[in-house]
Amino acid sequence: MKTLNQPTNLTQKVTLLLAFVLFSFIAGAQNKAGDVVGNYLVPSKDGAIQIYEKAGKYYGKIILNKDPNKLDVNNPDKAKQSRKTLGLDILNDFVFDGDDTWEKGTIYDPKNGKTYSCKITRLPNGDLNIRGFVGVSLLGRTETFTKLNPTKQ
Repeated sequence: MKTLNQPTNLTQKVTLLLAFVLFSFIAGAQNKAGDVVGNYLVPSKDGAIQIYEKAGKYYGKIILNKDPNKLDVNNPDKAKQSRKTLGLDILNDFVFDGDDTWEKGTIYDPKNGKTYSCKITRLPNGDLNIRGFVGVSLLGRTETFTKLNPTKQ
């Protein structure tokens, strides 16, 4: 009878091990998607953005700028030119690709009122390379946003 139980026991162990490995992989990927969430200093060091998750996508809003009353005067939509840039979402609709990159989003530049395709890459130290581009990623500019202390949300 022991010989009949051994294969079952071995099968159970292998199944359990495979389930554990698969679960660990899935859990790791899910946690990694949220690694981008937090506050970041902009490259010019005169402002900050907060990246947050909403309905499985990632967004970034201005949480600090040199002039808190600055208006979105360069927006091509005249109705939006009277809104403040503080609190404005400038990063929109990013999805995690599973490898420290968030893609398929856009970045709005309130300095010129233009919106660009964008991708975000998380660096090993937690900083972000944010690349805005027109058409293909090769035609664009990358800037590094510095991770600030983690926030509680």
